[in-house]
Amino acid sequence: MFTGIIEELGEVIATDPSGDGVRITVRAPKAVSDAAHGDSIAVSGVCLTVVDQGADWFTADVMRQTLDVSSLAGVAPGRAVNLERALAAHTRLGGHIVQGHVDGLGRVLEVRPGEQWRVLRVSLPADLAPLVVDKGSITVDGVSLTVSAVSPADAPEQWFEVSLIPETLAATTLGDRAAGDTVNLETDILARHVQRLLAFTSPVSNEGGSR
Repeated sequence: MFTGIIEELGEVIATDPSGDGVRITVRAPKAVSDAAHGDSIAVSGVCLTVVDQGADWFTADVMRQTLDVSSLAGVAPGRAVNLERALAAHTRLGGHIVQGHVDGLGRVLEVRPGEQWRVLRVSLPADLAPLVVDKGSITVDGVSLTVSAVSPADAPEQWFEVSLIPETLAATTLGDRAAGDTVNLETDILARHVQRLLAFTSPVSNEGGSR
C-alpha cells in the first residue's frame, strides 16, 4: 500500500526481456536504502517487487499484463520515474490510499501554465469516468492529486484536470509532461468498491404489493 507522495525521482538504467515481460533496473538510492528482497516499490504508480538490489539500484520484473495496461510498456534506459516505498504503519498518511494497481492509461490533452502552478487536463477512459469526481483523489503516474475539474457526464470524451503546485512540478515527472504524453491512472479504491457493490444491488420487487 502507498500514499501517492513521491519520495524520489529514479532513473531506469537497464531493461532485459524476461519471457513475455521485462526485467527493469532502476537507480534509486533512497528507495533501496532500507529495501529488502521481496519488498514493494511503486514505479510511476506501478507496484513492483524487488528481486535484486545494490547500493543505489534495484531490479524488478514487469509481467505482460502490467505492460499491457501501463506506461511501462516500451520503457527504456534513461527514463525518469516516480518512486515511493510501501507505506509503513507508523507514518502519516499524507496523500490517499494507493495500491499501485494501474486502472488504465490517460493522455495529457492540455497543459495550462499559471503564475505559480500548472493545470493538466488528462483524458479519461469511459469505464473510469464514473469513479472520478471533482475534489476527489486520483493517482497520476504514482502521484496523489486532487481533481480540480471533470468533464460533464454527457460529454463525448471524458477528461479531468489537476492543478500542480511548484513542489509537485519539481519533485515528480509531472513537471515534464506535455500534451500527447501517456500517464498511468489509478482511481480511488473506495469509489471502485462502491461501484462493485452497486453492480450487485437490484431494485426491490413490488410484485407482491406493499405490506
